[in-house]
Amino acid sequence: MRTSGKKTRAREWLRHAFAVGEPGVVDISDSDRELIDRICSEIVRRRLATPALLVLEMHRPFNYVSAQALHFFEPVVSIVTDADGYRAFARFLEQRGSIDHLVARVSALEAALAAPKGPEAHD
Repeated sequence: MRTSGKKTRAREWLRHAFAVGEPGVVDISDSDRELIDRICSEIVRRRLATPALLVLEMHRPFNYVSAQALHFFEPVVSIVTDADGYRAFARFLEQRGSIDHLVARVSALEAALAAPKGPEAHD
């Protein structure tokens, strides 16, 4: 009888061992929003939206691991780039909905770039 209780507890633990919560609303400060907009705008300006979206979608399950990798490489990367922005971006990626936010932002900026502008666009 006692073995049955252990099996039940083990089964319950295993059922939720790798559970991941649903992506929620991402908490973004104004400075983080500015940083993310700058990154996404640069991606769209260089016409790299499609490859960026592919990479983001492929690595969606690994966004937290990717953020940890960014933290790991921070000492080396901070030599050639803005360390505070890099750190803020790594913290942003730790959030569950961060990839969704990046995908939406890149898509919106790309759509705005592709949209016709003014009356001369209709000719």
